[in-house]
Amino acid sequence: MSSSRKQTQLRLEPDVLAAGKDAAAARGLDFNKYVERLISEDTTGARAAGMAAAQRLLDQDGGFLDQLEAELDAQHTPTPAAPPRGAAA
Repeated sequence: MSSSRKQTQLRLEPDVLAAGKDAAAARGLDFNKYVERLISEDTTGARAAGMAAAQRLLDQDGGFLDQLEAELDAQHTPTPAAPPRGAAA
């Protein structure tokens, strides 16, 4: 059985390779499939379409998202501790 797939070689900086492998693993992909997907998305316009959709979402609902983020941040911001009773001000 013959495959139409072709092999190529890349030379990457160690930190770029590590970041790529981490990103692939986070998506449940092996590194080869991850690189293939990146190239495919970039060359077919899928990435641009996704970025345009994200920008439309921000344009339409950015205020709501900012408010939601502020509310979530407020829930996780520790309140200052009250001074002990009887402490001098």
